[in-house]
Amino acid sequence: MVVILGFYLFLLGQRGVTLIQNGGVASIALGIGVILLPIVGLWIVWATLKAGFDHQRLASRIREEGLELDVDDLPRRPSGRIERDAADELFQQVKAEWEKDPDNWRNSYRLARAYDYAGDRGRARETMKRAVALERAES
Repeated sequence: MVVILGFYLFLLGQRGVTLIQNGGVASIALGIGVILLPIVGLWIVWATLKAGFDHQRLASRIREEGLELDVDDLPRRPSGRIERDAADELFQQVKAEWEKDPDNWRNSYRLARAYDYAGDRGRARETMKRAVALERAES
């Protein structure tokens, strides 16, 4: 998928150069705008991949240390998602652990996973960013 996106961004950049070469104020302005799109696209792809690799690294460390959240026995909906009440209960338990030691990346990682299970993806992402930063500071 990344290779296909890279090819698309390359083609888009080529079109931007072609527009600039055609001359004319409108064509040059449009060409600059079209060239900026692949630059922004590459930055987004890089940031997404970097975050994914960082999260994967933390997940591996948590797994090795045996600190993964055990959600196997929690009741699930037909879709496979954890029942809301069970996810909220798990979240409260993990949040209490986090409050005792908020500067431990392991607790932040577990809290991010609990946010995700509870359906709060925005807070899950922010908390995972915090976990990555804390883990880097520890190393």
